[in-house]
Amino acid sequence: MSPTGRPEGSHRSAQHEGDSVSTGQPVILVTGADLAAEALELLRGHEVIYAGKAPTEDDLVALCRRHDPVAIIVRYGKVGAAVMDAAPSLKVISKHGSGTDTIDKAAAAARGIAVVAAVGANAAAVAEHAMALLLACAKSVVVLNERMHAGHWDKATHKSLELEGRTVGLIGLGAIGARFARIALAMGMRVLGYDPYAKELPDGVERADLATLWRESDALSLHCPLTADNARLLNAQTLAACKRGVIIVNTARGGLIDEAALLAAIRSGQVGSAGLDSFATEPMTAPHPFHGEPRITLSPHIGGVTSDAYVKMGVGAARNALAVLNG
Repeated sequence: MSPTGRPEGSHRSAQHEGDSVSTGQPVILVTGADLAAEALELLRGHEVIYAGKAPTEDDLVALCRRHDPVAIIVRYGKVGAAVMDAAPSLKVISKHGSGTDTIDKAAAAARGIAVVAAVGANAAAVAEHAMALLLACAKSVVVLNERMHAGHWDKATHKSLELEGRTVGLIGLGAIGARFARIALAMGMRVLGYDPYAKELPDGVERADLATLWRESDALSLHCPLTADNARLLNAQTLAACKRGVIIVNTARGGLIDEAALLAAIRSGQVGSAGLDSFATEPMTAPHPFHGEPRITLSPHIGGVTSDAYVKMGVGAARNALAVLNG
């Protein structure tokens, strides 16, 4: 077995394969450096090619021209028309996770290529991370940790925020948002939910429009996909409509927030703090305006990255791809 748990010799990294001879099996391209062993077991009968940890569009086009995959499992990078056109045998693009905004769905539809996602596979992981960010902000966990390591003892001067009885507004109530709602309700929070696509909301969640969310929420947590209609949903105008001192949590997509407006609102005190796992540009550029701002807690889009979710997403992506290929 390899260090990654893959059977040695059965799956190859495209970064190292060069002009190696094909096995003759249908190819599945993974836009990443690995896939869970449980997923690979499902894909036996296919040759799995890895694009590496940070594939560019040019990398993917070259790999598609060389291997003509029947399926692409998307972990990292973007899959657009150029990639699709380089793979004439391509039947399905399967997302290793739930968000498909890195796939040009219109281009796929025009070419008769199915786009599928492992919806809900990482719901527990992301919901837990969103709550961790909310708690970190409300309890000043990161700042207090840094102060303690610097030799300070702020017990006499620090007061954190108690979440019981506070209102959290959720935008998006799919698998992740619904799970977050149940956690918040169990903590004694009032939960408002905005999701125009949800016919029913989880028990205990009050349906609300955005104006109500801005006006009544002590914290806002984003759990919706990024679309052309909701890009920069949180901007100078909407942040100004929120309660002063509101906490912002984003484990969805960075494009939902106008980052310059958020930073200005943090510095003015209109936003009390923010916990962010997603950013407009990823990887985050360095230096970044958020760097050094103590009221912003950052993580590198790893809300769904747990050992359990890794397996669930891989298996879900493999099953979804095979369902199309075998259908």
